[in-house]
Amino acid sequence: MDRLFVTGTDTGAGKTVASAALLHAFRARGLHAVGMKPVASGCVATAEGWRNDDALALRAASDPVPPYDDLNPYALPAPLAPEIAARDAGVDVQLGVLVSAFERLRPLADLVLVEGVGGWAAPLTATLDQRHLVQELRLPVVLVVGMRLGCINHARLSARAIQDDGARLVGWIANEVDPEMERRDENFALLSARMPVPCWGRLPYAPGASASTMARHLQVNP
Repeated sequence: MDRLFVTGTDTGAGKTVASAALLHAFRARGLHAVGMKPVASGCVATAEGWRNDDALALRAASDPVPPYDDLNPYALPAPLAPEIAARDAGVDVQLGVLVSAFERLRPLADLVLVEGVGGWAAPLTATLDQRHLVQELRLPVVLVVGMRLGCINHARLSARAIQDDGARLVGWIANEVDPEMERRDENFALLSARMPVPCWGRLPYAPGASASTMARHLQVNP
């Protein structure tokens, strides 16, 4: 495996937490691994240009550290759905630009991890879905499930959509996002029995924990 796409059951499922942890987990296996956030909305202006917190977290977890403009080709200012944020910024998100950036990252590392936006079906533009990028780059998919009430339904629907779109779902990660969730172990067991692919790990609710610490809860097989 030299490439991977990380999606989530929805916004707030913890894709970036899981993606940064995955980068550290692969690095612990002796691999050079870099992250990529093709489209990011909700950016701040800096002396170097627009910057996004999620993209910066992936960059910090990468080894070697990639150029920001390749890691995040489209940094959109407004914290809105990418299609709306791009329209507001007068930006035309192009698949070819994303593919070219990915190809520039490929020689830098053994593995490039690409983090999507929102959930699987969240569009990038009026004519471009995330599945198009996954298909173009032949990216295996890992689904991050935000563990909270309703997650079993969201996870099963997401897994079905990923597979129905012709993508290769290879694993899922449980991310504890709701410390007040009742019967968490039982929900995890129910979900584990119904997901069509193996669980790569269960990330605890640990605000402020480092990505390297979270990586210890994952099992990856390069």
